[in-house]
Amino acid sequence: MNFDTHRAGLLLHPTSLPSGTLADAGRWLDFLHAAGVGVWQMLPLGIPLSGLSPYQCASAFAIDPALFPEAPVALDGFAGWRAKQQHWLEDFARFTVIKAEQGGASWTDWPVALRDRDAKALAAFDAAHAAKLQAVRVAQYGAALHWREIRAAAAARGVRLFGDMPIFVAHDSADVWARRDLFLLDATGHPTVVAGVPPDYFSATGQRWGNPHYDWQAMQADGFAWWRARIGAHFEWFDLVRIDHFRGLVAAWEIPAGEPTAIHGKWVPAPGAALLQAIADDMGELQLVAEDLGIITDEVTALRHRFKLPGMAVLQFAFDEHADNPHKPENVHPDTVYYTGTHDNDTTLGWWRALPDDARREVMRQLAVDDPHAVPDAMIDTVLGSRAALAVMPLQDLLRLGSEARMNTPGTDNGNWSWRFRWEALPPDLAPRLRKKLQETHRCETPPTP
Repeated sequence: MNFDTHRAGLLLHPTSLPSGTLADAGRWLDFLHAAGVGVWQMLPLGIPLSGLSPYQCASAFAIDPALFPEAPVALDGFAGWRAKQQHWLEDFARFTVIKAEQGGASWTDWPVALRDRDAKALAAFDAAHAAKLQAVRVAQYGAALHWREIRAAAAARGVRLFGDMPIFVAHDSADVWARRDLFLLDATGHPTVVAGVPPDYFSATGQRWGNPHYDWQAMQADGFAWWRARIGAHFEWFDLVRIDHFRGLVAAWEIPAGEPTAIHGKWVPAPGAALLQAIADDMGELQLVAEDLGIITDEVTALRHRFKLPGMAVLQFAFDEHADNPHKPENVHPDTVYYTGTHDNDTTLGWWRALPDDARREVMRQLAVDDPHAVPDAMIDTVLGSRAALAVMPLQDLLRLGSEARMNTPGTDNGNWSWRFRWEALPPDLAPRLRKKLQETHRCETPPTP
């Protein structure tokens, strides 16, 4: 994606479509095309391990079949596809079936022979569960075929697909079970250190995510083969990919596994430059976005600039007294994806309603508006009118929805990831109104009619 061109995008995960699946994808792409929107951003497409969060998934490579409407899968081409996906598919199928057979237990709690991948035990399991293993493979093939159709439909409408990749993977995943040598684990498969972020202004104890850390020495020894395959898989799905917690490619917060909070951790360097160079050697120009929100060091910014990766800014974070705040419109550079808010923020209307009176006055002053009711629209206009190469709005902001439509509240477990819109909530004049706004801000895509 050329970041010398102004574009606009909408952020909407497939589960927020009215059906809760990609059965609505064609109609949604038609709306984006009619509105002149050139980018559809979504959250990770993996299989959530528990609950609905797409950020802790059973595999770094598998797509969630539940995102797709059920349909018979023709097996023409299956053998060739299976051969190309061999590096992850077979172990993912095994992981899925064994986990089901073990009542959903974590792989570290499986019988030792299966936990430790004893060759005879795996061969016996494969022979005894051939039909179930094939069903998992076929489900992934069907999802891949369906997604290929969606990519073609998006391309025909001039819409680029923008995906999201968490930097870490879940411990209870096929990837960690299959490649224990690439992670910092003990002899029984449990993490010795886990990921998170240290205490800060927002949290006195930091955040303990619990993901295992990579054994970067082992990964670098084979030229980052696993990472290169993971990135390659994402570009089979998307035109542009965000790396969540990009700063972890420079240094990551390692917490001893026995610690209940993130307080007693340390920053440990990561070979981000070598990794990105290996990916660039495969792909050429990197179509990646660095999620660089929060407290970012000069080293992180230097790595992003070295590989010409756009960063992120969020307008909701702009309204303080610091002139150098990178989220303020005047400080947003072209190599930026600029958001009114992300999936982790409240909706702009919900955020606005929750502000104290003095903060509201400051927002209105900085936005140069006199009417409090004009603030949500002024936020959209500000992002669209910025120098950022890509301006993105959650659909909730375009529809002026409040906190009831929030996608995720970090640090909470209830009510997240479940919001859906209704087709009748899209006013008939919304697409032409948005197209006019995008034309005025030179962000309107004019793709050919499909």
